[in-house]
Amino acid sequence: MVETIEWQGSAVIMIDQRLLPSKEVYNRYTDYQGVADAIRTMVIRGAPAIGVAAAMGIALGVKNAKARDMQNLDGQFQRICDEISSTRPTAVNLFWAVERMKIVYRRMRSQGIEAVRAALVDESLAMKEEDIRANREMGRFGQELIPSNAHVLTHCNAGALATAGYGTALGVIRAAVEAGKHVHVFVDETRPFLQGARLTAWELDKDHIPATVITDSMAGHFLQQGKIDCVIVGADRIAANGDVANKIGTYSVAVLAKENGIPFFVAAPLSTLDLSIPDGSHIPIEERDPEEVRQIQGVPLTPPGFPVANPAFDITPHRYVGAIITNRGVARPPFSENLRLLAEAT
Repeated sequence: MVETIEWQGSAVIMIDQRLLPSKEVYNRYTDYQGVADAIRTMVIRGAPAIGVAAAMGIALGVKNAKARDMQNLDGQFQRICDEISSTRPTAVNLFWAVERMKIVYRRMRSQGIEAVRAALVDESLAMKEEDIRANREMGRFGQELIPSNAHVLTHCNAGALATAGYGTALGVIRAAVEAGKHVHVFVDETRPFLQGARLTAWELDKDHIPATVITDSMAGHFLQQGKIDCVIVGADRIAANGDVANKIGTYSVAVLAKENGIPFFVAAPLSTLDLSIPDGSHIPIEERDPEEVRQIQGVPLTPPGFPVANPAFDITPHRYVGAIITNRGVARPPFSENLRLLAEAT
């Protein structure tokens, strides 16, 4: 399985997801500014992977800090956290990871700079391992919802590339295949960044899982024709009531699934759950560079400078969601009650 992100002592290594599937390039980042830029420019993407990258970026920044006493390190640490936090506004795992690193910093501060540095590195590595375990747990719970001989529709990439390994939605599909089920995946291409066509298809091809890429506008046709048994997607933030922020176009797929009586599932670790907000209206939606829509890998699609809107995410109301698969079990409606119960059980 692909290594999305790796800690190598003095550097953080990431596969450059912008270049897949044509090139498999691993970038080496030796300072936290480079890690922040990698998150911002989507070298690495996917909420769980962003969380791990944020933690490693903070650990790297503190490791390289020139401070000679804790008072000076305090200010540098805050600046590192602020820059990492500013990279992507929607994925809650980013802020969850930053807060975890702050807790470790406060706990270890009295023991001095070297103890803080070591503890932050250890925490970032622990978060990576925790994410992989959580994904496998999600797969174990979620595969029970996938029927044998299933045709499953996905949107965006929620596989190993979007996590520290194995995947959330794609992890459920992997687990179903490992359980002996025959699964065929319909892969939405996911404009404008083409995470489905470029990344999900690449992962499925490596795993020899049968799949068909379709354009986003074809999803309704295949759902209407009875060619899809269920839909499964990941999430970047889930509100307390079960509203889901995920890649732009997810809401359209959820509505079409509901209209055609097809189950719509979400797979995400509990770190993606944001119980501090009551519903999806409180989730900030990132607006990205218009050039991502105007061109694909340098090939223009619109007249130069033509006005473009490029929201990266949308909100799927909880009424369209049949189940939310987490690393602690499957939550079904009413989500306001059942998500909180799962969170409190950790």
